[in-house]
Amino acid sequence: MAKVKITETVLRDSHQSLIATRMTTDDMLPILEEMDKVGYHSLEAWGGATFDACIRFLNEDPWDRLRKIRDKVKNTKLQMLFRGQNILGYRHYADDVVRYFVQKSIANGIDIIRIFDALNDARNLRCAIEATKKEGGHVQAAMSYTISPVHSNEAFTAYAKELEEMGADSICIKDMAGLLTPYKAYDLVKALKETVSVPVQLHTHYTTGLASMTALKAVEAGADVIDCAISPMAMGTSQPPTEPMVAALQGTEYDTGLDLNQLNKIAQYFTPLREKYLKSGLLDPKVLKVDVRGLLYQVPGGMLSNLVSQLKQAGKSDKLDEVLAEVPRVRKDAGYPPLVTPTSQIVGTQAVLNVISGERYKMVSKEFRGLVRGEYGKTPVKITEEFTKQIIGDEKPIDYRPADKIEPELDRLRGEILPYMEQDEDVLTYALFDRVALKFFEYRKAKKYSLDGDRGDPEKKVHTV
Repeated sequence: MAKVKITETVLRDSHQSLIATRMTTDDMLPILEEMDKVGYHSLEAWGGATFDACIRFLNEDPWDRLRKIRDKVKNTKLQMLFRGQNILGYRHYADDVVRYFVQKSIANGIDIIRIFDALNDARNLRCAIEATKKEGGHVQAAMSYTISPVHSNEAFTAYAKELEEMGADSICIKDMAGLLTPYKAYDLVKALKETVSVPVQLHTHYTTGLASMTALKAVEAGADVIDCAISPMAMGTSQPPTEPMVAALQGTEYDTGLDLNQLNKIAQYFTPLREKYLKSGLLDPKVLKVDVRGLLYQVPGGMLSNLVSQLKQAGKSDKLDEVLAEVPRVRKDAGYPPLVTPTSQIVGTQAVLNVISGERYKMVSKEFRGLVRGEYGKTPVKITEEFTKQIIGDEKPIDYRPADKIEPELDRLRGEILPYMEQDEDVLTYALFDRVALKFFEYRKAKKYSLDGDRGDPEKKVHTV
């Protein structure tokens, strides 16, 4: 058994999960050269919600962040999370946008692209996989892990095999809700290792309190890489802590070979940052607690807080138990989609509507209608014709890859932002976040003129959080 490798998530998913992706580039830069000495398999440093948060809340250019990280990290691979045809946004984009985004991500420093789809619809990964292969990047195809009557180890291994045949260089089990239990992880990893010839990686969250145990059993079953976060930014809704995992495996056949003294330097750097986030209110102590409700209702933590919020706004907080009982029924009707963005919000909102209206599907959200129609892709189980007709009437369901009907967008988008463009990548920022991007471009322009006038006075460089 080869040594187990570790992907460090503190630069991306760790702070996305704990502080709503608010870590600034300036917070990251001073420690990067020390992190580069550790010997990690990779640093997950970009993608997911970091792009949106950079321009929406931090007034930072995400492309500039990537280049600055790459400049400091000379030896370790950089990794990003990519939502298939959704890229890093919230709708499906044309293939030319997907291809160009992949090209520019790799050109600016990304080595590994972890590509997933909320429905595990392989058609929604095809374009991104082909583009990554063309650009010489490493394709890590991820399976959205969930529990349902149809999500068996056989189904996951068949999907993994399909992804391998599409060109995946490695397979990731993406357990966004912390639902994977230790012995189920052992069995799933074992089955995957018997099915695919590429490396298998585990990504899980500490939300339900299981993550370190789950990671350990996955390692024993043959997992090649596990995702961890340095201890000050670990646990809660984040990942299992890096240092205890390294210590647990020391002296065994799975020994990571990482030096705890070097890792301690990293931890010492992030400890005061954690205190800063706690004091500012960005780090809510609630997200650091174990939430057993995820195991009871198989509802991710973020989805649960959304349900509570929706019911509170409707003055129906007493209906939470009814809504939690309704979620699996709605999910069954909708073909058992995994509960991850955006399907978790779609299913949850519909469950709330069903309960507060007093009649199931009397009110139907636009997004739920789109899910049933096939606008997000193919659901794990085919939705019945009867239910489809009930929700979308005489509209024709989509049986093709949703992006097949999206016309090329790049040339039109370039034309729309010509006055704002300072780099080729700006068209991609605009493609994903149009109005938010324009607001950021205006800020960037004003800041540039202001700094020119102030001869680059560093006191004027203010980040808003």
